[in-house]
Amino acid sequence: MTKPYEKDLREAWDRFCDDLKSAGDIALRETASDNPVDRAAAFRLLSRNIGLALALEMENSDPLHPELLHYFNPIRKQGGDNTDALYVGGPINGTDTYRISGKRGSSLYFGVTVVEKGETPWGGGVAGTLFGDQIQTDEDGNFELFLSPDPQPGNWIKTTPETFRVTFRQFFADWEGESPMEARIDRLTGDGAPPQLTPEHVVNGLASASHWLKWSITYWADMIEKWKVQPNKFLSYRQLDDNKIDATPGGEPLIAYWMLPPDEALIIRVTPPKAHYWAVEFGNYWWETMDYRNRLASTNCHHAVLEDNGELIVVVSHTDPGLPNWLDPSGHSEGYITFRWMMGDTCPIPQCQQVKRSELFAHLPASIKQISPDQRREQLAERRRGVIKRFKW
Repeated sequence: MTKPYEKDLREAWDRFCDDLKSAGDIALRETASDNPVDRAAAFRLLSRNIGLALALEMENSDPLHPELLHYFNPIRKQGGDNTDALYVGGPINGTDTYRISGKRGSSLYFGVTVVEKGETPWGGGVAGTLFGDQIQTDEDGNFELFLSPDPQPGNWIKTTPETFRVTFRQFFADWEGESPMEARIDRLTGDGAPPQLTPEHVVNGLASASHWLKWSITYWADMIEKWKVQPNKFLSYRQLDDNKIDATPGGEPLIAYWMLPPDEALIIRVTPPKAHYWAVEFGNYWWETMDYRNRLASTNCHHAVLEDNGELIVVVSHTDPGLPNWLDPSGHSEGYITFRWMMGDTCPIPQCQQVKRSELFAHLPASIKQISPDQRREQLAERRRGVIKRFKW
């Protein structure tokens, strides 16, 4: 005879599978590109994010027993993940006291946010923030950070009743020369009892995971439409939406939508400001960065080659133009470009010019810096070495 909990578990699993099946409708939405590469990426996005949904909503959803886990990596992305980044986080609440301890690492940009519940798949507003230069470490880079509603000695972020997550953002400029944080989280209050698996936990976790998967993918696809209606124009998230969200502290990203036929190229020009860190990111319609392991899908304050007058010239083209700051569409026909000026003294807005690919160099300075095939191969090899170091693959 089937026991009640067996029936509940089977029904939960069936609903989960049905929800995943129906999520395929998102990938075929009419407003998305029907380019075969873009369509393939949409279904791959769904499959990639099943694991993320289960991790967030079932496997690591208990603030009484949190772990610090990676959100994104080269094969699991969404929401305009920064190509230079390592995102780490875990569930917490606003009543307990937590200690995060470990080695800070050496990423050029380092930010910790305590996030509240909210109206987006990634929560709501930021309750508190610490930047890397605000975190006290010993001479070996070791640190302790406390999260709690009551003051703690040393590094401390105050939590609120609506707190539900802590997020670490590490942005690496020199991919090979900078090292990631190594840390753990411990809940210091409570009885220390280990977690106990129950049928209810699995039933609720499966339902929450399938809901989050569909919600998050749809949320970001709906957001991209706000930029798509005015392509090649850089606008910040806050100019188009006022939802409270776990945004990166220290600089509002500038985002533009690109749509590029095979015989055209996009020129983007700007003089970067003085900034602690800056970067250019490149992704598809689904807010996924391109394959930054094997393609030129970004540049930043370390890797970019500036002109003698300090100008940054980025070119998007379906074929390699022999320029150092090339962004490779990787077969996609449209998507987004993001500029981040972190702690910049100004916030210059990049300017775009779309031209025929055959006429590209007529629209560029005669003195523009170029790159040889051997230098290009080394560029790509350096990227892969840096990814392996960051994610320890």
